[in-house]
Amino acid sequence: MSEIFDEWEELTTDFKELEVVNRNYLKHLEELSSHQKKCQEHIKHQRYRIGILSKKLNKLAKTKENLEQIKELQSNILKRKAQLHEVEQTLPKENGLYLKIILGNVNVSILNKEDKFKYKDEYEKFKLILSCIGFSMAVFNYFVRFRALELSYIFLLVWYYCTLTIRESILKLNGSRIKGWWRFHHFFSTAAAGILLIWPDNDTWLGFRNQFMLFNVYLSVVQYLQFRYQRGVLYRLKALGERHNMDITIEGFHSWMWRGLSFLYPFLFGGYIFTLYNAYVLYELSFYPSATWHVPVLCAMFLILFLGNTLTTIMVIPIKIHEKVKLQYRIMVMGQRLSTQLLNREIEENEISEEVKKTE
Repeated sequence: MSEIFDEWEELTTDFKELEVVNRNYLKHLEELSSHQKKCQEHIKHQRYRIGILSKKLNKLAKTKENLEQIKELQSNILKRKAQLHEVEQTLPKENGLYLKIILGNVNVSILNKEDKFKYKDEYEKFKLILSCIGFSMAVFNYFVRFRALELSYIFLLVWYYCTLTIRESILKLNGSRIKGWWRFHHFFSTAAAGILLIWPDNDTWLGFRNQFMLFNVYLSVVQYLQFRYQRGVLYRLKALGERHNMDITIEGFHSWMWRGLSFLYPFLFGGYIFTLYNAYVLYELSFYPSATWHVPVLCAMFLILFLGNTLTTIMVIPIKIHEKVKLQYRIMVMGQRLSTQLLNREIEENEISEEVKKTE
């Protein structure tokens, strides 16, 4: 019995230490909140003053006097804006409209870089796992005609795309540079999946279901290829300092894909052509007597997805060519620096060895 009381006393002592640590934690937490507010106020003040300076510089530039000094100051202002943006990434941000509607005013800012990378990595794994599940269900639905399973799969698609929109909004809030079209793509896909879910089980659905299942099988394969390729390429680009660690894979084109474009390019545009073919088949089905409003609406939606994906990819390609040239130059410079360092080290070692021989 005495041993139990001794253990309780020891546990009580530990709890007192916990209380001290907790008080310190709460104190630092209040200080952290205070420092965050001060930083945000300073950022607002800096941007306000920069706006005033920019207007004054624009007026002075029209007089064509002291142009060199004006250009230098404008360059410094651009650098300062970039610095302010970097500082802002370390501070909590207010939720956008979509997150406010879905989550309310819950703070979803991730301030630690390692936690940001973990969240991004979990996002990629989530997409891969759901793609594998979707692949299995689509294959099963292709060979087995069971309405409840069809609806379960389509409901999974609705939930999947809806979840992606929330996760991508959180990523965007925390610094991800995902293009606007790809975010809209997932909002649009959520709506399309919702219409598929309420499409009546008639002749038009039977004429499209097998093609739709094959389409999703293909998308799952492309998503898997993107994930596997990204695991290696994003790591290399991050090591070179080219990519932001909150960048993500997308259904379309991204800069990391450029190095394997000969491999991924056909798969990406194959998916776009498949999307166009879906729109064509739905257009043909819209003339069936049993066709409901779901058919022409989905036809238009697949056509919009095809145009948006294709045009966005084609517009991005020239930018990525330029980025590729810049990266090659950086690699060449890094290689030259490394070879120079190795050469200098070899010279130093030779000089040291000669000095040692002289002393001997």
